[in-house]
Amino acid sequence: MTRFPDRIRRVRLTLAGLTAAALVAAGCTLPAFAPETEGAGPAAAPGTTPTWRPCPEIPDELVGRGAPGMRYDCAKVAVPRDWGTGGAGATAGPGAGETFEIALIRARSTRQRDRIGSLVINPGGPGASGVDTAVYLSFGSAFGGLPASVTDRFDIVGFDPRGVARSSPVKCISDAELDTSFGFDPDPQSQRSFDDFVALNQRIGRGCGDKYGDQLPLYGTEQAARDMDAVRAAVGDDKLTYLGYSYGTLLGATYAQLYPQRVRALVLDGAVDPQQKLVAGSESQARGFERAFDNFDRWCAANAGRCPIAPDARAAVTTAIDKAKVSPVRGADGREATSGWVFYAVISSLYTETGWQELAKAIDELQGGDPTEVFKLADAYAGRGEDGHYTNLFDANLAVNCADETEKPSRERIRQLQSQWREKYPLFGPSLAVGMLGCVEWPGQRDPYPTGKAVGAPPILVVGTTGDPATPYEQTPALASMLGVGRVLTWEGEGHTAYPQTGCITDAVDAYLISLTVPRQGLRCPAR
Repeated sequence: MTRFPDRIRRVRLTLAGLTAAALVAAGCTLPAFAPETEGAGPAAAPGTTPTWRPCPEIPDELVGRGAPGMRYDCAKVAVPRDWGTGGAGATAGPGAGETFEIALIRARSTRQRDRIGSLVINPGGPGASGVDTAVYLSFGSAFGGLPASVTDRFDIVGFDPRGVARSSPVKCISDAELDTSFGFDPDPQSQRSFDDFVALNQRIGRGCGDKYGDQLPLYGTEQAARDMDAVRAAVGDDKLTYLGYSYGTLLGATYAQLYPQRVRALVLDGAVDPQQKLVAGSESQARGFERAFDNFDRWCAANAGRCPIAPDARAAVTTAIDKAKVSPVRGADGREATSGWVFYAVISSLYTETGWQELAKAIDELQGGDPTEVFKLADAYAGRGEDGHYTNLFDANLAVNCADETEKPSRERIRQLQSQWREKYPLFGPSLAVGMLGCVEWPGQRDPYPTGKAVGAPPILVVGTTGDPATPYEQTPALASMLGVGRVLTWEGEGHTAYPQTGCITDAVDAYLISLTVPRQGLRCPAR
């Protein structure tokens, strides 16, 4: 794997605070939103109006609990596989003349008034579904979604980027390979173990290269940002209003550089610094996750009644990972809770502050011989279903990240960083060092996205969370500065992404989206 995906922990519910458990507790059943070929109709060519058709039936109880009524329509837009970016995927290169199909969903409130336009959503990853996310955000503030002030003024439009979910998905990593990867020792110290991890990444890269060949560079961010302009045209907006989370901030920043005159308002929440290369970005995440874990450790010590592994959560987690390396506990499905699975349960829990108590419970029960909660956390992060099948999140994640990435440190350099980062970031550093092997062993050319000023664009709102593990806060001012028109909004909270977590953040973002009112310089919102 490359860096930990910049996404909210639960694959299908990508807004922090909106969880499947909350919906089930409210008596709601989650439907499958899949614009089928016969339901969505033929894909519209770029620049033409797509045919919107009703999506699969939405249970009344799902949207009737405090949220406004919604109508859901689906469509598809055909985009060139190669927009002629001038990189590896130049016009005469692979994919010239061929198309990808981009899946769209539109949620429109029955109470809509004074419509401004469409709010286009991307949840990040790369690899997470914007179609799913738009639906969940449309459930309303009762479920942690968008407030009525926004859904009453905008259509909420989600799209799956090229290669993701319903949009010509990339799928080239087997379930067995993903099980091996997630279960692998997060810090392979012996040369033999390290070499085995190299070989695993080579097999994955070779399999994807054999299947997609010279098409692989076409899944990069710049190509996807150009697709986003086709989405803007498809929904009939002269200018783009956009909410991008995590990797979605990189997608939005790239769009602003390519089409600055077509920007109405961009909210970039959980900012990625586009100027960071592979090594710097991986170390930034190691630092961010280590800091977030320290915050969890302090919470645990101060809340012993709610944290069964108090007073020293770090020692408890480290011991659990070490024990799992030599004597993993077997779960009900026959899987062993190896050190890798325990480690990814930790990663999963740090994306939201509500995950802290889940992690403490999982480690406590693992100590008692029951890995059920560990697997539940890790599987939610990995996108692994109860049947053992995975979504294509990590296939797409690798395809996009590696198409973008030009830096390829040697295996020897990665081995050195593994040792150095073990000293600086003991729990997360080694894994993020060896995780770089995913792109190092990835085949194909690269097609990097642009970095620079969004000259001519209006003010762009860049939101950061001080306790964010996946996109550490330092990246927020860096992105705002790079764009030249960025205005920083800070949430002094925990977890990954901020909107709409608190009234202060929500009010500031809503005013910007609706009235184009930019928050005052230096506005910082308290955690609660």
